[in-house]
Amino acid sequence: MAKELKPGDPAPPFDLPTAGGGRVSLASLKGKPAVLYFYPKDDTPGCTQEALNFTEKAKQFAAAKAAVIGVSRDSAARHEKFAAKHGLNVTLAADEDGLACEAYGVWGEKKLYGRSYMGVERATFLIDAKGRIARVWRKVRVPGHVEEVLAAVQSL
Repeated sequence: MAKELKPGDPAPPFDLPTAGGGRVSLASLKGKPAVLYFYPKDDTPGCTQEALNFTEKAKQFAAAKAAVIGVSRDSAARHEKFAAKHGLNVTLAADEDGLACEAYGVWGEKKLYGRSYMGVERATFLIDAKGRIARVWRKVRVPGHVEEVLAAVQSL
């Protein structure tokens, strides 16, 4: 696992395919804040709720000039189905090789029902306009999270 990122650290670069056939990279986001939220899997209850919550607040994030990007190990094609099914209005990036997850330190051992397995930790990174980490949320609980992230973006 990569070192723990802290506020003030440069955000690790990434360049990922997105639903809809596009790409998103750290370089393409320079000059405006970005919310990079990592989640375990498309179309599971917590991940769906988190994506719906970000979609619900999309206009407020846009008003604050912030990009919102959801990242998981699912493929871009799977992201497209997920976005269409739930009417999502956030960029979903596919990190199939897991390099971005590793760079941000969110890929690791998880436990569920007494079983250990490797997976994506639900975590959110607020990246400022200069490409530095402004805030980090680890082991995110979905209820109330998006409002907290929005307040942080608005205070940048």
